[in-house]
Amino acid sequence: MRSGGGADQVVTGKLLDLAELLDDVLAAYDLGPAPVVVLHTISENLTYRVEDPSSGRRWALRLHRPGYHGAAEIAAELAWVEALRAEGVVSTPPVVRNRAGSALTTVRSGPAARHGVLFAWVEGTAPEPGDDAALVSSFGVLGDMAGRLHGHARRWPRPVGFRRFSWSWQTTLGPAGRWGSWRAGVAAALGAEARPVLAALEPAAEAIERRLAAYGEGTDRAGLIHADMRLANLLIGPPAPGGGGVIHLLDFDDCGFGWFLYDLAAALSFIEHSPVLPGLVGAWLDAYQAHRRLDPSDRGMVPTLVLLRRLLLVGWLGTHPHSDAVPDPAAYARDSAELARRYLAGEFLPELASGRP
Repeated sequence: MRSGGGADQVVTGKLLDLAELLDDVLAAYDLGPAPVVVLHTISENLTYRVEDPSSGRRWALRLHRPGYHGAAEIAAELAWVEALRAEGVVSTPPVVRNRAGSALTTVRSGPAARHGVLFAWVEGTAPEPGDDAALVSSFGVLGDMAGRLHGHARRWPRPVGFRRFSWSWQTTLGPAGRWGSWRAGVAAALGAEARPVLAALEPAAEAIERRLAAYGEGTDRAGLIHADMRLANLLIGPPAPGGGGVIHLLDFDDCGFGWFLYDLAAALSFIEHSPVLPGLVGAWLDAYQAHRRLDPSDRGMVPTLVLLRRLLLVGWLGTHPHSDAVPDPAAYARDSAELARRYLAGEFLPELASGRP
C-alpha cells in the first residue's frame, strides 16, 4: 500500500541517516561510475530513482523497511514477479540482479538487516480516468489482469521454500492484524467521538468473520494474490506504433495468500462509497470471468470482502497518520459506519449480497 505523494515527516526526518546504507546497496550493482540517486516515493518502503549520467540508464531501487518482510519472503515475491513476466501473463518492471547474481541485496544497518531490490526503470503514467465511464472501463482492465494472475497462481509450481504471509481474518481484522487495529484507527480518527462509530462497526465485523468462516479458503476460492491491485499500481507506457501503451503492474510488496476476490476489494480501496460502485464491480467481475468462472456464492462474498478491506484501511490510516490517501480520516471512519449499516441491512451491493453464504 502506498501512502501517496505526501512524505511522512517521521520517515523523512531519518532519510539522511540512510546515505551510507544506500552506498552499500548500490555498490552491489553495475550502475556506472557515479550514479545519481533521488528519492522517488515513500510508502511502506522507500523507492529511489537511480540514473547513470554517462549512459542514460535508469533504475528504481526499493529499500525495504526493516521488520515487514524477511529475505525469504522478498525472494518469493520476486520469484513470482519474474515468472509472470517470463510467461507473458502480465508486464512487470524487470528485476535487476546484483553482481553476485542475486535478485536481493542485503546490508547491515546497525543490528538489523536492510534489504534492497533493483528494478529496471519503466516509463509511463498511472491511469487517471477523467469521468465515470472511463473509471468503469479501467476496472475492466483490473479484472482481466486479476483473472490472468490468479490462473497463473493456481497452475504455477512454486519454488521450494516459497514463503509469503496470508491475508486471513486473523491478519486483517483479527488479533494479528498486519496494519494495526481497526478499532484503534477509529479512535485515532475520531477521538472522543469514536464510540457511536465503533458501536456501528462491531456487529459488521462480527458478521464479516462469520461469513468468511462459512465461505472457507479452499483452493477454488483462495490462493496467491497481488492484494493491492489498484489503478495507482498500474503504469501505462508511452503509446506504441499502431496501439496503446503497455500496461505494467507494479508493487507486489503485499502479495500473499488470500481470497481471490480480495483483489477486487483492494481495487476499490478508498472509493467504496462511490456512486458508480456497482458499475466498477460489474466491470471487474465481467472481465475476470473470462478467465475464471465464479458461482453465486463467490459473487455473494464481494460485499463482505469490500467491507473487510474498508475496515482494514481504517486501521492502516491509524498507523499512517501523515498519509494523504484520504482528505479526511475522520469522515472516512464515519462513512465506514454508514457502509456497515447498509451491509448488515443487505443494502450494500444488494445485487450480489443474495448469493453470500
